[in-house]
Amino acid sequence: MKICMAGACGRMGRRILDIAAATDDVVPAGVFDLPQWAGTELTVGAETGQPRKLVVGVDRDAEVAKADVLIDFTHADAALQNARAAAALAKPAVVGTTGLNNEQVAELRALAKKIAIVYAPNMSVGVNLLFKLTGEVARVLGLDYNVEIVEIHHNQKKDSPSGTAKRLAECAAEALGLDYDKETRHGRIGDVGKRPRSEIGLHAVRGGDVVGEHTVSFIGQGERIELTHKAHSRDNFARGALLAARFALTAAPGLYDMQDVLGLR
Repeated sequence: MKICMAGACGRMGRRILDIAAATDDVVPAGVFDLPQWAGTELTVGAETGQPRKLVVGVDRDAEVAKADVLIDFTHADAALQNARAAAALAKPAVVGTTGLNNEQVAELRALAKKIAIVYAPNMSVGVNLLFKLTGEVARVLGLDYNVEIVEIHHNQKKDSPSGTAKRLAECAAEALGLDYDKETRHGRIGDVGKRPRSEIGLHAVRGGDVVGEHTVSFIGQGERIELTHKAHSRDNFARGALLAARFALTAAPGLYDMQDVLGLR
């Protein structure tokens, strides 16, 4: 499987390329990033003892054309442009970029009529199990238990809340029959009054080099149930992205997520 990495110079892009270079059936074929990084030489696969060099491309379309599937970890606007390029070239795509708004997701859905697109706020197997468990626990406990979600990330993260935290809140809201946009409260300050029974609290913490930590609390009378995922490194996200790429390579056109990839539906 030949992959093209969008955002090749970023943290996730570099790690996916390293994991790909160490995987027998995956070849990093195309790489690109912001224009100022064009021509940059990247060394990948050093851990295998057989490092290879890749040059960040100038022409996005040419880099995508070299590969079987596009993997994108960039930012919202760039991700849409890259997905358009993949669709024009009939190449499936994996989009791990977070922070897309409703209109951008709608465009991804439209592009997915032409190609398979796996779009997920988090590619980790463990986190996607957490998504499923959050919905199941919320469905069993109902509104007698208050849902509060806390996420912690490194101090360089730009979007808040994290895409993962938002998806966790959506999973709880869907299971409880609530409207995410209406019922979610992002932090609290001042005289906010009594907590509504249907409210879902969402809180973002930033500091240091934390890769990612998410805790969903179901707080009832006399007890509290907590579901927590802690990422120790970015490797689990990178391996998940490659799993998603393998899935997209053989899937029919459509918009998928990691629940589809992992058979958790």
